[in-house]
Amino acid sequence: MLKEFKNFIMTGNVIDFAVAVIMAGALGAVINGFVSNIAMPFIGYFAGGMNFEDLHYAMDGTEYASLAAAKEAGAAVIAYGSWINTIINLLIVGLVMFMIVRAYNKTKAPVEAAPPAGPSDNDLLSEIRDLLKK
Repeated sequence: MLKEFKNFIMTGNVIDFAVAVIMAGALGAVINGFVSNIAMPFIGYFAGGMNFEDLHYAMDGTEYASLAAAKEAGAAVIAYGSWINTIINLLIVGLVMFMIVRAYNKTKAPVEAAPPAGPSDNDLLSEIRDLLKK
């Protein structure tokens, strides 16, 4: 059983998958940093200086200056600004993955279809017609 497990681990597919998972984690961190540190401040600037990360609704009805102040006061809050950041993060990750898969598909050589193995339908129908005439 140990030998079979070693063979399973050492196959290329498992190692390729492990590398892909590690790369996906790193790519996710880079994209999250891009959204949090570049995209959202840029969008907030053009939205009148709004900080999306601070958008929240306090369940107790009190107005708090920031999300941190609401959490410090112990209020139950719905942090919908963080959710907006997460949605934008998801859209950017989807776009990047689409571009990577699209570029990968362009590098693959097109697979040519194999020619039909036997006679065509027209040939068979012609042969049947000729046999029926006899």
